[in-house]
Amino acid sequence: MLDAKRVLEAALLCADQPMSIRDALALFDEAVEESQLRDLLEDIRTEWNDRGLQLVEVASGWRFQSHPEMAHYLEKLHPEKPPRYSRAVLETLAIIAYRQPVTRGDIEEIRGVTIHTQLIKQLEDRGWIEAVGHRESVGRPALLATTRQFLDDLGLASLRELPALTAPGQAGEALGALMDTADSVETVGPLDSASAALPFPDLQNLPAGPVSDPVPVVLTASESSL
Repeated sequence: MLDAKRVLEAALLCADQPMSIRDALALFDEAVEESQLRDLLEDIRTEWNDRGLQLVEVASGWRFQSHPEMAHYLEKLHPEKPPRYSRAVLETLAIIAYRQPVTRGDIEEIRGVTIHTQLIKQLEDRGWIEAVGHRESVGRPALLATTRQFLDDLGLASLRELPALTAPGQAGEALGALMDTADSVETVGPLDSASAALPFPDLQNLPAGPVSDPVPVVLTASESSL
């Protein structure tokens, strides 16, 4: 089992994206069961807990990333700041994250302003949102939800790990702290590291509400037959 741990550790350190349980099991040609694999992952996580790198579980699988305490030093290697999205883009993303699945009309009702198509496209291009179905109403508007990439970039394993909101206006402080933490983390790849996420500004217009997980997918009869 020691050899299996070394193989798993090496694969995780060399991976350029989170490693799923399925991919990790493929390393051993079914010689290791899933329960054993998860025990190995927990062992590795514990062993690296006090080091500069840490093993974490995100939505797409497991990955090594820098410990938040290393941020001050690692920033000296990458002094340039990541680009910041506009307030409108980030407010829209927060509404989708906490109210999904939602339509563009739902977002406009909450924000009280028109949502431009380019704004939605920007989030889709970033890989943070996608259409998961259509609402059976006039025009059959697309239902938007966040993706696994969104959770990966925030360092989350599921939507349940989003900061809980108990009152309107809390999203700015809660998500801001979360994104600041994610932005200070470097993910480990075979050649270099990459910034994990972009920071949120304050958000004011998001009402409180529960977050469900997994994201509900609504398909029409025609879509479900595809």
